[in-house]
Amino acid sequence: MRVLVVEDDDRLASSLHRGLEEAGMAVDTVADGEEALSMALTASYDVIVLDVMLPSRDGFAVARSLREKRVHSQILMLTGRGAVEDRVHGLDVGADDYLVKPFALRELIARIKALSRRHLPDRGAVLTAGQLSLDSTAHRVMVGRREVELTAKEFSILEFFMLHRGQLLSREQILQNVWDWDLEDGRNLVEVYIGRLRRKLAEAGAEDPFATLRGAGYRFDSAD
Repeated sequence: MRVLVVEDDDRLASSLHRGLEEAGMAVDTVADGEEALSMALTASYDVIVLDVMLPSRDGFAVARSLREKRVHSQILMLTGRGAVEDRVHGLDVGADDYLVKPFALRELIARIKALSRRHLPDRGAVLTAGQLSLDSTAHRVMVGRREVELTAKEFSILEFFMLHRGQLLSREQILQNVWDWDLEDGRNLVEVYIGRLRRKLAEAGAEDPFATLRGAGYRFDSAD
C-alpha cells in the first residue's frame, strides 16, 4: 500500500513515516500543500494523510483541487481537537475520513487500512483465496488452520496481490505500492520476496498462488 503523508510538523511527520513503514506501507512525506498536489498528481497513492494547517495551501484547498482533478486516492484529514466545522468542511470538499489530533498511531494505521478497502466489493478485513486467508486487522495469514509467519513487508506484498487478484502486476507496480520507487536493484528485490512467500506458503500446505509471466510480472491466481 502506498501512502502520502502531508504534515508540516517535522517531528510528527518523521514519526508517522517511520511508524507506517514499520506497518509495511510505502510512504512519502511532504510538508506543504503545493508539494502535496504535485506529488499526488504525478504518483498513485492508495491513501493521502492530509493535515488541515499547511503552508502555501491548506488541506481543504488541497483536497478540493485533488477532487477537481479527478484524483481518486482516499483522503484522511488530520484536524485539531474540537474543530467540528473543520471536520465537516473537510468532508464537504472531498475528504473520506478524518482523525482528530492527538491520535494513536495504531488508530491511524487501522483507518488507513479501512480506507484502502473502500473500493472493494467486500470491504471486510479478511481476504480469502481457497485455503489462504489474510486478516489485515489482526495481521495474520492462515492456510487452513495453520498460521504463516510473515514479516511486515511479506505481509504487505501478499495483501497487495490479494487485493488485485487475477491482475497482472509488474515489478514496477509492486515497487511503487510496497516500497519507495527509487530503490536500487528493485527488480531483484521483488523476486527475492516472491520466492520467500512461495516457500512459506508451500511449507504451510498451500499451492503456489503466483504465476510468473516472464518480462511482464506476476499474477495472483489462487483458486477457490
